[in-house]
This record gives sequence, C-alpha cells and structure tokens, in this order.
Amino acid sequence: MFADQAKIYIKAGDGGNGHVSFRRELYVPDGGPDGGDGGNGGDIVFAVDKGMTTLGDYRHRRKYVAGNGEEGRKRRCHGASAEDLILKVPEGTVVKEAESGKVIADMSGENQRVVILKGGRGGSGNQHYATATMQAPKYAQPGQPGPELWVTLELKVIADVGLLGYPNVGKSTLLSRVSNARPKIANYHFTTLQPSLGVVDLGEGQGFVMADIPGLIDGASEGVGLGHDFLRHIERTRLLIHVVDAAGTEGRDPVEDVKAINRELGQYSMPLLEVPQIIAANKTDAIDPEVKPDPVQRLREAFEPETPVYPISAATGEGVQELLWAAYRLLKEQGKQPVFFEREYFPAEDIPDLPYEVSRNEDGEFVVEGPMIEKMLGYTNLESEKGFLFFQTFLRDRGILEKLEEAGIQEGDTVRMYGLAFDYYK
Repeated sequence: MFADQAKIYIKAGDGGNGHVSFRRELYVPDGGPDGGDGGNGGDIVFAVDKGMTTLGDYRHRRKYVAGNGEEGRKRRCHGASAEDLILKVPEGTVVKEAESGKVIADMSGENQRVVILKGGRGGSGNQHYATATMQAPKYAQPGQPGPELWVTLELKVIADVGLLGYPNVGKSTLLSRVSNARPKIANYHFTTLQPSLGVVDLGEGQGFVMADIPGLIDGASEGVGLGHDFLRHIERTRLLIHVVDAAGTEGRDPVEDVKAINRELGQYSMPLLEVPQIIAANKTDAIDPEVKPDPVQRLREAFEPETPVYPISAATGEGVQELLWAAYRLLKEQGKQPVFFEREYFPAEDIPDLPYEVSRNEDGEFVVEGPMIEKMLGYTNLESEKGFLFFQTFLRDRGILEKLEEAGIQEGDTVRMYGLAFDYYK
C-alpha cells in the first residue's frame, strides 16, 4: 500500500553529566578540581532522500531516539557528544506537531536538511565552580534532558498541475498520453492508489510536472475512501485540471461532478478553491450526437468564463494539445514559485511557565538558568534565522528580558545561558 502519512515519536539525546574529580598527582599537593564537561546529546534531524517515494518505513517503526552524550571525565576531559539521528524522508514531506497539526518543517525546496529537536547540552564539570572561597567544589552540573515530541509526517506530491476527477474519467489515460509517466490503467474504481507523476514536454524547454492523484468519491473531505489522501496531495499544485466524463459512459452528470468536486475541495481547505482551474471534458469521441443539449456546451454555460472548458479525447488525442498549452500559459502567468508550507509551530511555544533565575557571576556577566531555559534551548535551533528570532521573542514574551533589565543589564553586557554567551542590545 502507498504510505503517505505516518505518526512517530522522536526524542533528542540527553546531555552527559558533568564530572566531579580532583587533580591527584605526585608533587602536586593542592591539585584543584578537574572534572570535565559532559557531551551533548544527539539531535533529531530530518533529511530529504531523493530516492525515497513513500513513508512506508515509518509505518512499521514508530519510535526514534537519538544517543546520549557521554559523562565528562577527570583531567578536564570532555565526554563525547552523541551522533545526530538522521531520519530520511521523500521530498515534499511535511512534518507537523501531532496534536495541533501545525507545520514544523516542509522538506522541499531549499529545506533539504532540518534540525527538528536539539540534543540536550552536556553538564559542566566541577572545574567551572571553583571560586576564591570554594576551591574544592564537589558539585557538577547534570546533563540537560533531550526534548521529545510526537509528530506526523505527510507526503504532499510536488507537481505543477494536479488532475482532479472521479474514478474512471480518464485521468490516468490522459497522463500516459501526454507525459513519460506509465500509470496503471484499468476499468474499475480506485485504480490509482498512489500519485503518478509525469513530465509534460511541450518542446524548446517548455513544460511542467503533472500528477494523477487518487480518485475522489463523495465524502472525501470527511476522510471517506481515499479522500484525505487525495486532498492532501493537491495542496502543492499551482493549477487544477478537472477531468470529467463528458459522454456520461457510467451514467454520471459532468456538470454535477465538477460541482461536487469543488464542494469537497472547499470543505477540506478553502484556499484550494482559490487555485486556478481548467475543465477537461474527456471522452468526446464517445458522445452520442443524438444527445441534446450537448454536454460540452452545458459545461461551458455552467462554468465559463471563470473556468475554461476544453473538449478532449484522451484515447484519441483530440484536443489534448490545446489543453496542455492552456495549462502552460496559466502556469507562466503565476510565475514559477512553488507552494511551500511555512513553519507554524515551535516546540518551545508549549513550554509551561517553569522557574528560572537571573544572577551575575564574578566576571560581571548576567546568568539566566532554570528548567524553562533548559527546555527552551533544547527545542530551539539557534543556528537558523527563524529559530533565533523565536528565541528572542520567547525571552521577551516570558518576561526574561524584563528581569534582566531589572537586574541592571546595559547594552553590550554579556548574557550566559548554559554554555551559550550573547551580547545584550535593545
């Protein structure tokens, strides 16, 4: 079975504990603390694998945990950091927070590798806690626990044009005629169980990618049949072609079919109704000339000029080139910008109001510590522009910047948070 959705549990590795030890060597009677720092836990990283086409691997294994950092050692030796756990997914996979459904990452375009969860930071060894009044500290910082999360993975096909239509209206036949795709074609419902992608070549470097996506039935927007699978895939497309059986060979009314499909689109996602559409009135070679009124004319009266109607026969090729060029012109008018799902969810948004404290160390630096800060840093990838922007917003919204100002911080002062140092500027 084609697997285009999966729900999995992911957890970044825990940081290793800092070490407590003292230098004990011959001829060094007053050796000080020399406990090393713990290693960082492994990150959870999603990476695009161009060779993958489904999420089938994630239907059988649901739990993914990165390795933990090693504990620090004596003689100021750091514990080894754990390797990142890299989860490979097909291009077009959207990673969402399972409960809210908000987007964490869209694995397409430039997003070929994304850190979803940062591993816990290793704890500081007791060498960092020696002061003039406490020269033999017997305390080391424990490693930070790695954050955990349930996420859903959804594969949304990347295509310029999506073919809409009920089963048996000729979508697969049309795709096989106009592209290099070779979908299975048979005269029974739900032939297409997975999207078929094909490249339509119009010559001289002109063309587009077309997808024949699993067929619709009534109730698709409520998850009936292959409904959600179908609708999930067309969210990527920039143009929709409704393929209808103009000849009514199975007793269907083509006008009512178009209306029903649009109802399902609107009930699933209103923005889908804003995607440009073309109607391909297929099977014109099978239309009975005695039937009045002409079904193609009925479609034009019902939907033009908002939605153009092109009579075609996918079986004989009649009218197909006109349809393809019309689709290409509409795509050119839109530009080549692909559909991309912006990030909506930062795991740190759900961190409760845990305690934290602001203090100053002997170097005059401002130190912010506590469970809230540990959790926030564990969830946030500060190396990305959006991650760092969220980090700044988090500090402001949770009152941490206000606390620093109350403590007397000035522009240019240093703020430390678990091994990270920042300069403060308003």
